[in-house]
Amino acid sequence: MSTTIKLLTLAFVTVLSVMFTTPTNYTTDGYKIGDIAEDFSLKNIDGKKVSLSNYKDAKGFIITFTCNTCPYAVMYEDRIVALDKKYAPKGYPVIAIMPNNTSVVPGDNLQAMKQRAAEKGFTFPYLIDENQDVYPKFGATKTPHVFVLKKTGIGNIVKYIGAIDDNYKNAKAVTTKYVENAVDALINGNEVPEKETKAIGCTIKN
Repeated sequence: MSTTIKLLTLAFVTVLSVMFTTPTNYTTDGYKIGDIAEDFSLKNIDGKKVSLSNYKDAKGFIITFTCNTCPYAVMYEDRIVALDKKYAPKGYPVIAIMPNNTSVVPGDNLQAMKQRAAEKGFTFPYLIDENQDVYPKFGATKTPHVFVLKKTGIGNIVKYIGAIDDNYKNAKAVTTKYVENAVDALINGNEVPEKETKAIGCTIKN
């Protein structure tokens, strides 16, 4: 085999490798640490639209992509409620967003969201990303997937991305509370100690 043919063969194999190993799901992109998150306007379970700009006194936000039907999300519901109760009074409210396509997952439709919020006593907005155009901007891929934002004069800056803590199975066995550590650091004017972790959960359905 000539050198030219070898090179062409190698190039062809390389192209095929890239084609079949590069993720095609656009949600692998999205905000990175330090990016400014765009505002959004999504329908809450009460029918009203909610935007980050509605929160005039907020110092930041705990944006949580979650849903009714994912077992991982269900295991974290009480912890999400606890985060809002602890940090909303300190200026960092939880805003939950349901990103799934409800045609694919009917159990995540708006009526089911209302029912689940009532059953669990959600103290925060539970928004539906009906057009599925918000979660790709964030780069959310799982439920749950958390983005901690800090409000500044230039916008809401992404300061943490990832999991809520290090044990989805058992809240009592958690050793590192990633979101709490991030928000505590921001409240105290410090750097977030661990800025990114791997979100563990169900894949967002589109």
